[in-house]
Amino acid sequence: MIGLETKKLMFRQWQRSDYRQVSKFYALEQNARFVGGVKTQEESWRLMATYIGHYELNGYSYLAVIEKESENLIGTVGLWKSEPWPEPELGYWLLPDFRGKGYGLEAGLAVKKLALEKLNFDTLVSYIDPVNEPSKQLAKRLGGVYESTIDLLDFGAHEVFRYK
Repeated sequence: MIGLETKKLMFRQWQRSDYRQVSKFYALEQNARFVGGVKTQEESWRLMATYIGHYELNGYSYLAVIEKESENLIGTVGLWKSEPWPEPELGYWLLPDFRGKGYGLEAGLAVKKLALEKLNFDTLVSYIDPVNEPSKQLAKRLGGVYESTIDLLDFGAHEVFRYK
């Protein structure tokens, strides 16, 4: 996954320089409410370290997504499957300044293709909070189809969007 590129974006491993933006993102409820909730600065650091560790263990993770033209971090799009996680997940969050520009769709399509065609995942889903309409709309644009609502570990009710 590291080195994956699209027309406007590139995926790379998290760097120390990303911490400030990740911490700022997770400090605000309106940003973090659907991706694990508000985090302290230390929790934001640990989250980045978790993404890196997940990549080392699995060969994929949520990666830093960079806008090629500006070289700015725009957010993360990637894959998650911890031991207790039900199925491999395509997940995403974008920094507010980069929403509504088609980056989520561009990055999501690239990651979905990688997961299903190159990593040969048998299954791929997105778990989405039932009130997160923008995320559900993106999942649909990525080809996800609503399947059911589950109680996702300790995250509560989440809708399952399955990708074929």
